[in-house]
Amino acid sequence: MTTGVREEHRAALRALPRARWYRLPDALALLAILAGVAYRLGLLLHATPPTNSDEATMGLAALHVAQGREFPVWFYGQAYMGTLEAYLAAPLFALVGPSTLTLRLPTLALYAVFVLLAWRLAGRLTGDRWYALLVAVLLASGSDRIVKNQLIAGGGYPEMNAAGVALALLAYDLAAGRPGRGLPRWAVWGFLAGLMVWVDPLVLPYVAAAGAVLVAFRWRDLRGRAGALLGLGALAGAAPLLVDALASGRSPLAAVLAAGGAGEPAGWAERLHGALVLGPALGMGFCSPGRCAGWQLWWSAALPLLLIAAAVTAWRRLRAPTPPRGVPTVAGPGRLPDAADGRPDEAGAARPVGAALALALVGAAVLTLAVYAASSASGRTPVESSRYLSCLLISVPVLLWPVWEAARRRSGRAGGARRVAAAAVLAATLGGAAVATGGAVSAAPAHRAAEDRHAGLVRALRALDVRHVYGGYWTCNRLIFATGEEVLCAVVDDHLSPGHDRYRPYRRAVDADPRAAWVAPEGSPLATRLDAQPASRHTIPGWRIYLPATRTTPPPGR
Repeated sequence: MTTGVREEHRAALRALPRARWYRLPDALALLAILAGVAYRLGLLLHATPPTNSDEATMGLAALHVAQGREFPVWFYGQAYMGTLEAYLAAPLFALVGPSTLTLRLPTLALYAVFVLLAWRLAGRLTGDRWYALLVAVLLASGSDRIVKNQLIAGGGYPEMNAAGVALALLAYDLAAGRPGRGLPRWAVWGFLAGLMVWVDPLVLPYVAAAGAVLVAFRWRDLRGRAGALLGLGALAGAAPLLVDALASGRSPLAAVLAAGGAGEPAGWAERLHGALVLGPALGMGFCSPGRCAGWQLWWSAALPLLLIAAAVTAWRRLRAPTPPRGVPTVAGPGRLPDAADGRPDEAGAARPVGAALALALVGAAVLTLAVYAASSASGRTPVESSRYLSCLLISVPVLLWPVWEAARRRSGRAGGARRVAAAAVLAATLGGAAVATGGAVSAAPAHRAAEDRHAGLVRALRALDVRHVYGGYWTCNRLIFATGEEVLCAVVDDHLSPGHDRYRPYRRAVDADPRAAWVAPEGSPLATRLDAQPASRHTIPGWRIYLPATRTTPPPGR
């Protein structure tokens, strides 16, 4: 072996440990993503998060699609919020039958897509594989509110984050001119944007942010075939909404504004408290199930500072001189040359695009918070409506980057203090998410027990040969879906008056049965009212069933 060959062999051997270290954060990130998926699958197998009648309504829509009976554009009972989740679940229903678990398998897949793309986006924007690992670990955790948003097929939430981060990643690749199938990617971007306009308007700030980056860096392309394909894709994605608007002559925008409670009273003090104090900590996964302890609200105080720091960092990077082509900036092990996956000629072009996209994601987060603060829901129902802030997770890949950089920077005594403070923020972020995740896990046995009690109700109704019942809103569609429409239910309020039936044929079927029974949760106001009525009562754990001997005064129909 010649001297030159030996030296090359030794150099190759020395490079092996460095190559393995370089890829280590990628391997750990994939393990974190798999752990996040496994954690959520475990929750699903333990009936967590608990289902409800809204999710059952989507399940019934999926059942109808699978059977070819109905092809709803909107969530039953309203003219907004697309039924994409029903169409995703319908093929599974046709194969294995309807169930809550089957309904949630597509939402679990959407979560996996979201966290995988968010990890990739963090790597693209920062060029730091270890930071991308941090993002993956954080998004693998899941508080009560987070797993509800990601797994419950109640309309919009599971798909918004996956689509939003996909739009951001596609915008980066297109604007930076990364190699690949350019024209098809333009069409995909347009399709996803149009699809989200149909599914749920909550993600529109992120659609607009990613679109602004494309306009800023590729406006010439938008005037040609790329723009035409993007437009055609958008029309295809929004086709259900457009066809329904043409057929019915109604605009979904008016229904969305009405659903936001714009006409209902809520003071600005309550709105700001819900949107800026409770909302961020709840909506981004730093609180216990259904509530926020005082110490858990630290994230709400930190979020405005993180947004400002991320905006300043992105602006400085955007304004910095672009290095000459072919001169990448390498920042050590685990770093990519200027967020460009190691392509030197691409690095200089990618940096301003990454900075602009980071700035756009900050702007989308600010706009999301502002819109939520302007809605009455932030003041009237801040705990439950914090789900409206679920899209803020799309901005996580840029939110913590300034803190990560400060934690790694070494510069004098003052720099040491900044490093300690930054490390404390990162530790508190991961620790807070872990504590909230533990709260979700600890609630799982109670949810499993509640699901078992509901299964007992289904068995009791079948044993009593009951096929038509009256019940509360949160009882009816859940019961109908759990029985595969063997038992139909019409909604009543606590005063025994007709309530909100999302699917009107159920009401007609129940009203036509003179022997229809009544069902109410044990201890509920409806059960108290029914206890005073002449009926044969059957009590099972958690529920009461009322079988009237005769029914001379049926509830008024609609």
